[in-house]
Amino acid sequence: MASLLVTGGAGFIGSNFVYHHHAVKPSDTIVVLDALTYAGCRETLDAVVDDKSVIFVKGSILDADLVRELMERYSIDTVVHFAAESHVDRSIVGPDAFIKTNIEGTYTLLKAARERFTEKKLGGHFHHISTDEVFGTLSPDDHPFTEENPYRPNSPYAASKASSDCLVRAFVHTYGLKATVTNCSNNYGPRQFPEKLMPLAITNLLEGKSVPIYGDGAQIRDWLYVEDHCRAIEMCLERGESGRTYNIGGRAEKTNLEVVRTLCRAVDAAFAADPSLKERYPDCPAARGVSTLESLVHVQDRPGHDRRYAIDPSFAEGALGFKPAQSFESGMADTVHWYLENEAWWRMLKGRRIDFTGGWSTIKAQTGLEKDSR
Repeated sequence: MASLLVTGGAGFIGSNFVYHHHAVKPSDTIVVLDALTYAGCRETLDAVVDDKSVIFVKGSILDADLVRELMERYSIDTVVHFAAESHVDRSIVGPDAFIKTNIEGTYTLLKAARERFTEKKLGGHFHHISTDEVFGTLSPDDHPFTEENPYRPNSPYAASKASSDCLVRAFVHTYGLKATVTNCSNNYGPRQFPEKLMPLAITNLLEGKSVPIYGDGAQIRDWLYVEDHCRAIEMCLERGESGRTYNIGGRAEKTNLEVVRTLCRAVDAAFAADPSLKERYPDCPAARGVSTLESLVHVQDRPGHDRRYAIDPSFAEGALGFKPAQSFESGMADTVHWYLENEAWWRMLKGRRIDFTGGWSTIKAQTGLEKDSR
C-alpha cells in the first residue's frame, strides 16, 4: 500500500487522477492538498472523499509547515504534484501568482520531500506534472517536441513551469531525490474549469452564447484525453526512471478551429439523439434545429499566442508502455456527454472567472492591462 500526497487534487487533471488512482488502487491512502483558488472545486471530489482512504485538506503548497505535517502524519511516500496556476491568459494579466505558486510552491514541496525521502532515508517518489508549453512554439513543418528539445517558454505561465521543471531536475542531481517529470500536451475531458477552450465552447453553446475563436483559429495543439494522461502518470510512478522526463501526448494534432467544429458536431449529434435535451437546454441553437457551427465568432488574438505545440510521445510509449486508449473523436463525445449530464457543476463554476470570451480586448477592458505590457 502506498500513501500519496496529491497537490491540486481539486482541479481538473488532479481530480481525475484522484478518481482514477482510487479506482485502480483502493487500498492506497490519498491526501489531497488544494488551496481552492478560483479553479479548485471541493465539490468535484464529493463522490470519492471519505476521510479514510481519500482525505481532503484545504491549504497552500506554499505553507511549508503544513506540507511537512501532512507528510509526517500520513507517512507519505509519493508526491504527485499538479498544483499550479495554469491559464496563459491569466498569466498575461497577472503573472505574480504564477511565479509564486508554480516556482516557490514547487520549491516548498521539493524541500519537504527531500527532508522526508532522502535525509531521513525513508524513500519516496516525487512526480511533477508539467506542460509542452515550456518548449515554446513550432512551425508547421517542425518535428513535434521530444524530451531533448531546449526550453523556450513564451508566456509567464510557460516560464514558471519551465523554472519548476528545472528545480525538480536540480533536486534529483544535487540531493539524490527520486523524481520524475511528465510534460503533457493539452488535456481535455470531464471536470475541466469552464474557461478553457473545450468546456467554454460546450457551455457557451448550451447557454446560447457565441464561441470565441482567437485570431484565425489555425493554432495547432496536440490533444490528450485526461483519463489517458492519468494512466500515463500511473505508469510513470510504477516504472519511471528517476531524473527522467517523459513527454505524454495524444497523437491528435488539431487546429483550434478543427477542435471547436468537431465539438459543435458532437453537440448537434447529442441533441439529435436525445430529444429531452431541447427542454433542458432551450437556448442552445441545436434545440431549434440550427447547427451550433453558426455560433463560432473570431475575436482579436491574444498577445504572444504560440502557433503550434505538438508532442512526440515515442519515448514514453517505449519506456513506459503508454498509448492513448481514446481517439480524439471518442474522447470528445465522452466530454460533451459529461458536461450535458453535469449542468449544476459547470454553472456553479462559470461565475468564478475573468471573462476571456471576447478575446484580448475584453481582458484589457476588465483589467486595464495594455497589450504591450506583457
